[in-house]
Amino acid sequence: MRELIKMVVVLVVLSAFSGGLLASLRDSTKDRIEYQQLKFVKGPAILKILEGATNNPIVDRFKIKDGDVERSFFVGKFNGKTDEVAFESSGKGFGGDIGLMVGVNPNTDKIVGVGVTTSSETPGVGSRAKTDPDFVAQFTGKPMIETFKVKADGGNVDALSGATVTSRGVASGLTDAGSIYKRLKPQLVEKLKEFSKKAVKTKQGDQNG
Repeated sequence: MRELIKMVVVLVVLSAFSGGLLASLRDSTKDRIEYQQLKFVKGPAILKILEGATNNPIVDRFKIKDGDVERSFFVGKFNGKTDEVAFESSGKGFGGDIGLMVGVNPNTDKIVGVGVTTSSETPGVGSRAKTDPDFVAQFTGKPMIETFKVKADGGNVDALSGATVTSRGVASGLTDAGSIYKRLKPQLVEKLKEFSKKAVKTKQGDQNG
């Protein structure tokens, strides 16, 4: 009986140690994994949308709590001003969820760019939502808060030929992005102000140093 108790105690201690070790490893690598995912999966779309920015939008980012979800916003600095951001949304396509990165200028409430980050759409058909520049270009300059629909559904979005379902998914994702933007704009504007002040202080510190 005594041996059994010892064995149970040892197992409990080992389990606790292993759990703590795994938690520590997870915490220590979480930021690195997140950055790698941003750089290689979402990064190309972010950099394309915020092309010409004088900073690195993948590095210059902040998060805002949206209910149970924590959303990341990527900052683009142009002419010394941090007034463009990109954030993620998604819509339902033919092969599953379509991940979207949407850029917006909070001063004008206009879309500055759209890019598909992830999808499982049919190669050569729905997958063109990610590779066809003309398809995503049609959204630039449109109001961020708008209900997007393909023309077949009474909207003004030109669908990809042979990929109406995919196009509907992108339109739906953009409409959802508009809802997110409308809901979080007050916090977003405040965060951009904080980010701008922090950047000015850093620059002044570098000059003084």
